[in-house]
Amino acid sequence: MAHYRLKTPLSESDVRQLRAGDTVTIDGHIFGIRDATQIAIFDRGRKPEVDLTGAVLLHVAPNVKKVGEGKYESVCVGTTTSTRMNRFTEGLLRDYGVRAITGKGGLYQDSVDALQKYGGVYLAIVGGAASVETLQVEEIEEVYYEDLMPECLWKFRVKDFGPLVVGIDSHGHNLYADVKARVKDNLKKAYKALGIE
Repeated sequence: MAHYRLKTPLSESDVRQLRAGDTVTIDGHIFGIRDATQIAIFDRGRKPEVDLTGAVLLHVAPNVKKVGEGKYESVCVGTTTSTRMNRFTEGLLRDYGVRAITGKGGLYQDSVDALQKYGGVYLAIVGGAASVETLQVEEIEEVYYEDLMPECLWKFRVKDFGPLVVGIDSHGHNLYADVKARVKDNLKKAYKALGIE
């Protein structure tokens, strides 16, 4: 396992070098996104007003404080569970050139396949680390889909964001599936030791 420091936007070669279990720290920009924005994009035809080529997305709806017209300061940037947004993964990679999705809990197999096909990764963040994440967001530079507050598309400038774990890489390796398989195997052994078949 290795550690990589990456600057956005990410290239396909940036992503293809990563392997499940590696760690990553990000500098540059990441985009906060959640259910409502993705529904607006894919179900309602509201195309993004910003180029997402090479983007790192963060599954989040932050708590913010308004400090002027269209300007916000972050109060708490806490990541949310990714699986319920699974259906948008392929479209984000294929249609908009997104390279990384960051969240909690992983993604389903169809997203694992899409990450492999289009050259993307899923970066796992530690649950409950919102206070640390918030400090790593230097500024909220732009807000898109402001009418969907707080599930807007947020452009965060970040420094030392992470470390993040490569939970699913662009080669089809999935730490979540590995853990699930080990748990299943250990459970089978435990049942056998108890005389339960």
